[in-house]
Amino acid sequence: MVKIAERFKKMDKKLDIITIGRSSVDLYGTQIGGRLEDMRSFSKYIGGSPTNIACGAARLGLKSGIITAVGDEHMGRFIKEQLQKEGVSIKGIKTDPERLTALVLLGIRDNKQFPLIFYRENCADMALTTEDIDKNFILSAKCICATGTHLSHKNVEAATLKALNIARENNIKTALDIDYRPNLWGMAGHSDGESRFVESKYVTKKLQSTLGLFDLIVGTEEEFHIAGGALNTIEALRNVRNESNATLICKRGPMGAVAFEAEIPDSLEDGHAGPAFEIDIFNVLGAGDGFMSGLLRGWLDGKDWSVALTYANACGALAVSRHGCTPAYPSWQELQFFLRRGIIQPDLRNDNELERIHWSTNRHSKPKSRKETVKVFAFDHRSQMQAIKGATPSKIAHFKQLCLQAAIQVADDRDGFGILCDERFGRDALYKASEHNFWIGRPAELPGSRPLRFEKQIGIDCGGLSEWPKNHIVKCLCFAHPSDSEEIWLAQIEKVRRLYIASRRNNLEFLLEVIASKVTDIDDHSIAEVLQKFYSSEIYPDWWKLEPAKNNESWNNINQVIQRHDPLVRGILILGLETSQNELAESFEVAAKQSLVKGFAVGRTIFAKTAEAWMNATLDDNQAIAEMAKRYKSLCEVWDAATMQDPSLA
Repeated sequence: MVKIAERFKKMDKKLDIITIGRSSVDLYGTQIGGRLEDMRSFSKYIGGSPTNIACGAARLGLKSGIITAVGDEHMGRFIKEQLQKEGVSIKGIKTDPERLTALVLLGIRDNKQFPLIFYRENCADMALTTEDIDKNFILSAKCICATGTHLSHKNVEAATLKALNIARENNIKTALDIDYRPNLWGMAGHSDGESRFVESKYVTKKLQSTLGLFDLIVGTEEEFHIAGGALNTIEALRNVRNESNATLICKRGPMGAVAFEAEIPDSLEDGHAGPAFEIDIFNVLGAGDGFMSGLLRGWLDGKDWSVALTYANACGALAVSRHGCTPAYPSWQELQFFLRRGIIQPDLRNDNELERIHWSTNRHSKPKSRKETVKVFAFDHRSQMQAIKGATPSKIAHFKQLCLQAAIQVADDRDGFGILCDERFGRDALYKASEHNFWIGRPAELPGSRPLRFEKQIGIDCGGLSEWPKNHIVKCLCFAHPSDSEEIWLAQIEKVRRLYIASRRNNLEFLLEVIASKVTDIDDHSIAEVLQKFYSSEIYPDWWKLEPAKNNESWNNINQVIQRHDPLVRGILILGLETSQNELAESFEVAAKQSLVKGFAVGRTIFAKTAEAWMNATLDDNQAIAEMAKRYKSLCEVWDAATMQDPSLA
């Protein structure tokens, strides 16, 4: 394996791995332990073995791409958008205007039954042809990975073989995940999507005609039974060996996996092995794709088989512990943590420390690096707008749409811009904002409440969050001070923690805004002490929205608390508190030097004067938009200038 890595170092390749085959939208039943007939709701994920593998590999740090096809509709766009968020190249994806994207319905009945229904009749990915295979795209990769389903029909088989032959002719590594689904080979009916094995001489013959094209072949014992045409695993492996010189990887479920580089011994125990991981099985669907992702990372890195199989087994263990396929796969950082620390509790999805790392290293919203910041126009204000002379609910709702138009004008659909907008008055603006490239935050708190209470749309149990789009960030403003009574703290913590847990349950990022100066005077330790209170209560916001600290000592205290508890935090946004632009410019200069500060969220400094004039009819819509756009743009320029003074951002 070391020779593979050495050869790759000499190859100028844009991608490590390209997968080829099926893609789908997976609709996973969210009720656990019931029949698929009784599911009340579903979670939507990307799916299909090659799609899962490409995403899993990308999460582990490999540069991956995929060759597949999707429909020219909402689900096809969903797959492409999600792949891009995962860092997967979509250059090889064909958009088919005549066919629909494949769909799969899945459920978790218990730890042994996982019913699924494939909707793949004449679907987009099964219409790939040889014309869809771009030789230059193939040549950009170190490895091409195919899956067995796309050998089951004439057209997609031809497309797959073309890609593999180009790879073989150009010294590019090839891998096969047998991925045997009898239903997709026509060997089982629609109601038998869960079936993993039906004996078939036809399938065996078809698979064996291609086995010689691969350097690596991966399958379960049952999958080798179909590839080898024998029900005895050793015999089946030997039959496959007669057709191929590939390294054979036999997956054995909870017993791990073994690798065979040469002749097949008399016992599976005599192969190269990696450690198995004894964990509780929650969902086996997609576990093999997670396994394949880890294996590819080790194989393409030239690691010994013991290491590559350790990666693979660990990724498989993490996958079977969670809901969904791709969403369950670990990041490279998460995998290293898991291997270093080990298993604390067998039900990994309830391991809070592991789940925090999983969440933090796999979320997709910006920014991802120090150089990427977000400049947010905050107009989620409710009570402040209601207090303006001449304001009415309908006027406020219309004005928020003007705020959005100002934000759209300044952002011009570029990265790095955002809005904060409420549902009570800003619902129409929120709906419109989804059409644009915005970071979108949305408040949950009842304005001015202390102890904290929620807006009625959120609900006492925070159940209203289930209705929020996934790209909306839950924002909560909490007036809190270290000197608050124990009674106040307990009440506030209980509410914030409930909202935080509900945000995680709904896969929504959580922003906690803290204002202490409105409670009483603060010093250089006040904000840090408030943050410590929340962290001590196991509340880990993705974002903090904080008052701008006046000096480096205060910032150092804040940074130390956050870095100690959550170095993977998304970042800090600076709030404005209706200060003047000159005052904000001064605070920006200090804040921009802090590595955790990722931008600002300012509202009244931008809209307050305009709102008063517009509500009293001394400004028309266009004038209001122009004034706010001018102030917002000016603040963005002030922030950009401040960040450029930091050498690390130059």
